[in-house]
Amino acid sequence: MPERRHLDRRQFSYYMRVMNEDTGQLLGHLTDISASGFKLDCQKAVAVNTRYVLHLDLTSDIATKQFMVFSATSRWCRADRFDPTSFNVGFQILEMSPGDMDIFVRMFEKYGSPTKSADKSSTDYMWR
Repeated sequence: MPERRHLDRRQFSYYMRVMNEDTGQLLGHLTDISASGFKLDCQKAVAVNTRYVLHLDLTSDIATKQFMVFSATSRWCRADRFDPTSFNVGFQILEMSPGDMDIFVRMFEKYGSPTKSADKSSTDYMWR
């Protein structure tokens, strides 16, 4: 991904499913988003440092297409501190088309709300 726009990390306030494109299985739901990565809440632990091709369904208020496909690497996986049956997983975006990055930025602006500074250490997934 050649262009990296500087965006703060934000909590994600819209329920969006992220699917594993290769298997068609639900991987998790977006809970935190930035220009270079995101956090998912997952029902199963995810292998760290694994590359995934991901499918994200889109809404008509942020895109004219129905979904986008991009690649990302899992960077960390931790049991949720409030729900022991869930896992929080940090991902770094590897490849995303420029048009899809525009959509991702619109998602960030429309559905993202600033994170609390106290949460930063538990959701740190941005790389520069």
